[in-house]
Parts: sequence; C-alpha cells; structure tokens
Amino acid sequence: MHWGAIAYPDQEQTLVAGMTFNRFTEFNGKGERFNAIQESAGLNFATVSWTERLKKFPGWSTNLTVGAGPTQANPTLYLQNDVTHQLFGNSSVPVTKEREATDFMVNGTLTRWAKLFGEREVGFMSLGFAAGSLYQEAFAQMGLRRLSLAEALEPVVGTSTFLRGFSQFVRFSGMGRYGQLFGGAAFRDATVAAQNYLGQVSMSIASYGDSDEMPPRWELEFAFTIDSGLFADPSGHSIERRLGSVALRFPYGFLETWNDGIGGTDSGPTFGFQIMIDLRRIYKQVTAP
Repeated sequence: MHWGAIAYPDQEQTLVAGMTFNRFTEFNGKGERFNAIQESAGLNFATVSWTERLKKFPGWSTNLTVGAGPTQANPTLYLQNDVTHQLFGNSSVPVTKEREATDFMVNGTLTRWAKLFGEREVGFMSLGFAAGSLYQEAFAQMGLRRLSLAEALEPVVGTSTFLRGFSQFVRFSGMGRYGQLFGGAAFRDATVAAQNYLGQVSMSIASYGDSDEMPPRWELEFAFTIDSGLFADPSGHSIERRLGSVALRFPYGFLETWNDGIGGTDSGPTFGFQIMIDLRRIYKQVTAP
C-alpha cells in the first residue's frame, strides 16, 4: 500500500489470484535523485490473497497474501516512459541501473470487525505484518469500511429521504495505520524510514440498495492516501508521499491502478496496477447445478 493501493481488509471470504506490478523510480523527470537507492526496480508479482472469516470467533477474520516474481525493467518502464508520459506530455524518467532479481513479499493480518451505526460491520481494527526481500513491517490499523451516511447521520438529523437515496449508491471508507519498518535485500535499512504513519480515505459507487452483499457485483472506488513515507532521505527523515488510486470491481475479480501524481511528483514509489480474479466466485459458478 505504500505505492498507493487501496488496502482495507476484506469484509468477506475471498480467494483471489492474479498479477501485481509496482515501479520504484530512482529519478524524476528532471533527473533528480529520489534518495540513496542506486537503482530503479520494476516489481512483477504473481499474487494470491486469501481471506477467511473465523467461524469460532464471530467478527474476526484473517488474511494471507503472497506475491513473488522477477524484478526487471519491463513492463513497468515501458508503461511509464512510452505510454503514460507520452500520453500526458511528461519528460521521460532517466534510468541508470535496473534491479534484476527474484523478489517476494508475504503479508498477514488479523482483523476484528464491529457493528457501528446499525447492524452492518463497518468498523475494524487490524494487526499485521509484511515480510520479504523488499522490506519488513509490523503494523496496526483501524477505520471504517463502506459507511452509509444515512446509517451514520439519521440518528442525529432524523429520517432523511435524500440521505437514504444517496447511500444506496455511495459509501465512504477511511483508515489510519502505524507501522514499524525494517530494510530488506532490495531496500536497505539506511533507505527505509524507521516508522510510518498512513491515512487513506475513499469513496465507492455501486448499486448497494438494501442488500447485505459486500462488496456488490459491480463497484467503482476512488481513494486518496497520504503516507509519511516508506523511504528515508540521506539524513534519515521519511519522504512523504501523496497518492491516488482507482479500482473497478466486477463479478469475477477487480482491476486497480495507483500513482503518486496527486503529490505532484514522479519519483520514488511511482505507480502500480493489478488485475485479480476471484477464484471462489468462479468455482461456485462452474460447480453450480
């Protein structure tokens, strides 16, 4: 999520698999160096994410996400300089050295969901870790997921036809996160901030109605993330990032892309995207009578 991806915990059981791509850019378009890291990196991960609701502990869920793959220039370098920068008329980002390795990351969380403003579980608190060849992190986070303004405000303002109609199609999410960071093979201790503070807010659009199906079959979500910084400058101070993301969820998976363009920058954890397929839903469809 330090590249800007939407990172709320899943509210339902999931088993998804696909590809995740992230690019670390050593320079910006002006040739200015981001920090002490001496190479760019295109991270190409085959990714599997499994979320399970714990039947013996109502309100609790776990997630395990694993990603691994070759780190090399393309396709992210091509998409950055030959597609995105050409499209928006930006200067090409210079590259001196590209990391070439096989990298991996493992992420695990334990989440407690809580019913707030009604009977839906919209509040959450999580503890988790991330470990692998890139960096290591232990973190805690809390927030709200797909909050209905009608459910939140009607106890104060009274019954509102407008709020109920609005909330059938628009929901809001937000969370705060604190993490302790440590370096890895790709990003050494000297280049990684010692601690991290992160806030993320988002608005999602779908036909929610009165259904308890979460998420719905089709959903479009826009997110904004402010991150105190995964990376540190040569003096050890974290480098703040501001990032945007958009995700489209469809009946059998989702597409998402993220970028640090909101911060007016083009260096550091520059952009990423992923396409994931919902294996659980596909299995149910194939085995249905």
